Amino acid sequence: MKGKAFALLALAAAGIMPATSMAASASPLTRGDAPSVPLDTVVFAGGCFWGVQAVFQHVKGVLTATSGYAGGSVANPSYEQVSTGRTGNAESVRVIFDPAQVSYATLLKVFFDVAHDATQLNRQGPDVGTQYRSAVFYMNGAQRAQTLQYIAWLQQSGAVKGRIVTEVAPLKSFYTAAPYHQDYATLHPYEPYIRYNDLPKIAQLKARYPQLWSERLAAY
Repeated sequence: MKGKAFALLALAAAGIMPATSMAASASPLTRGDAPSVPLDTVVFAGGCFWGVQAVFQHVKGVLTATSGYAGGSVANPSYEQVSTGRTGNAESVRVIFDPAQVSYATLLKVFFDVAHDATQLNRQGPDVGTQYRSAVFYMNGAQRAQTLQYIAWLQQSGAVKGRIVTEVAPLKSFYTAAPYHQDYATLHPYEPYIRYNDLPKIAQLKARYPQLWSERLAAY
């Protein structure tokens, strides 16, 4: 059984009910001080969405980071369906960001350097299956070109040890995961799965990119 499943079963056995995220009640997209340039969006898949979401929620310029599913053939799938590995969907995080504060290139850097291991095929850490594959689901041709260029540079420069297996594909649809999966790492920081797999990623972001670090959690 995958590592994340153990965490879910442990909470259920203990009678702990899912917590409701406070961040959802005040999305920055509804604020009056809207950015002067259009917002942009990209969807990243890098294993369990709990950790990927947590990383990007601490990046300055990211307004929302939402856990969900992308890349599959089944519409509006449930977590249980995606977990079978038969829907084609990957656990993903939709990142809505302000290009005036953080560039797409910077988000790529965070994704490949902190959020996941791009050399692991159809898995991340203890979680195995195509639903945990590495992917960048781009919104337009400019994002596609920039992503492929960056991956080529990473591979040729030797910055990444091993063959990069990250999928680069157009975003056809994104389905938001249940509220229980939103802000999960923030709400359950002492859970063993989170402490071992996700908190180190958050710490790496803060240590390697202090200029990007935001204590304020982005909404989902």
